Amino acid sequence: MMREAIRKFANKFMIFALLFAMAGTRAFAAPNARMPAPNGSAQFEAWLTNQVRHQLVMLPWLTVFDNLEYRVEGNRVVLSGEVVRPVLKDDAANAVRHIEGVEAVQNNIEVLPVSNFDDQIRRQELRAIYGFPSLQRYGLGTMPSIRIIVKNGQVTLEGAVSDQGDKNMAGIRANGVANVFSVTNNLRVEKS
Repeated sequence: MMREAIRKFANKFMIFALLFAMAGTRAFAAPNARMPAPNGSAQFEAWLTNQVRHQLVMLPWLTVFDNLEYRVEGNRVVLSGEVVRPVLKDDAANAVRHIEGVEAVQNNIEVLPVSNFDDQIRRQELRAIYGFPSLQRYGLGTMPSIRIIVKNGQVTLEGAVSDQGDKNMAGIRANGVANVFSVTNNLRVEKS
């Protein structure tokens, strides 16, 4: 009696294990589960835009001092923006190039010049903006929403904030840092 129960349990377990293993294969996956539509369609471009964004924000060297932008044109991706580390430029292009459906990547990302002066301004801007109580919430999470780009003493703020008051305050805080030649506030106000 006990042997029969064990054998039935073993048979059910084997069937369950076989079904579980088969579920992980592409044979049981929905058709086109990875790409929702054929290349060239609007749905494909939306899917590809989301995939590119995901790959770029997952880059390990991406910091608050880098600004990566992209544009999807059919099955072609155009990268732009500014980065502090040269390796990030190459990593961004390689990450996007490996997305299914991408046929070409144009890499227009600018590598910012190495400068101790700019590094000092970056640190001061970071403290000035993210150290201010009403702007601290933008520094939460894995990728802060206000990005600080410094090139030859000129500061550009990129990203998004929730209201015009926060955009203005970030600009005021950025302008208050010593040794900054100019501040360009490109922050977008997201509508709630």
